[in-house]
Amino acid sequence: MAATPSWPPRSAPRLFVGHTLAEGASVSINGQQAHYLAKVMRVREGDVVILCDDQTGEWTSTVENVGKRSVELHVASNLRPREDVPDLWLCAALLKKDRFDLVMEKATELGVARIMPIVTRRCVADKLNLERAQNIVTEAAEQCARTALPLIEAPIKLQALLHDWPQDRALYFADEMGGDPALDAFSSDQRASALLVGPEGGFDEAERAMIRAHPSARPISLGPRILRGETAAIVALAVWMAAKGDWSN
Repeated sequence: MAATPSWPPRSAPRLFVGHTLAEGASVSINGQQAHYLAKVMRVREGDVVILCDDQTGEWTSTVENVGKRSVELHVASNLRPREDVPDLWLCAALLKKDRFDLVMEKATELGVARIMPIVTRRCVADKLNLERAQNIVTEAAEQCARTALPLIEAPIKLQALLHDWPQDRALYFADEMGGDPALDAFSSDQRASALLVGPEGGFDEAERAMIRAHPSARPISLGPRILRGETAAIVALAVWMAAKGDWSN
């Protein structure tokens, strides 16, 4: 007996759109997304496209018309609601562009709720193109079938981050000088969580002392080896997701 084809097709393109979706709605895709559908994926009338709006979840739609600059879609049915996102923030020091791109991409894939770029004394960058950053996390979410996008903040200086930090949220500080084993720390603390990861050169001594003096900060260790900033962020997120996130589901 032939296998029943999956529905919707696994090969169907996935896109996030900027407005709320509903059954029977018409959606016009323009710009780079239209180019992707028409020229890269080569969709035709009747083809299926999966749409997400970061509000109501994931929807099937069918192609009604492929024009020179736009693709018209008809929204058919809701496949699943917007996912429940684990309440985890990533406070990551800015790195060289390609490395911070990797952090944002992998943080999105791992399910983080919020990305907060941090400026420290040893950062090699102090600016972030938010439009470009949003495109990176959106494409990552489309690739890994997320139905929610992480919130991306504008860069903030470390001192300002600590000054305004919410008292009810644990700030796990990945300290290369040592701390509680990350898995033990995550498993034993029931507060809302955030991870703080430093730049290529690490935090300087004054910054480290300032962080450790903060009442919400808890130094953690990510093992016996010194990790790059991007590696530390990815590892910390993975361990947290295994200990307190949604991997068990």
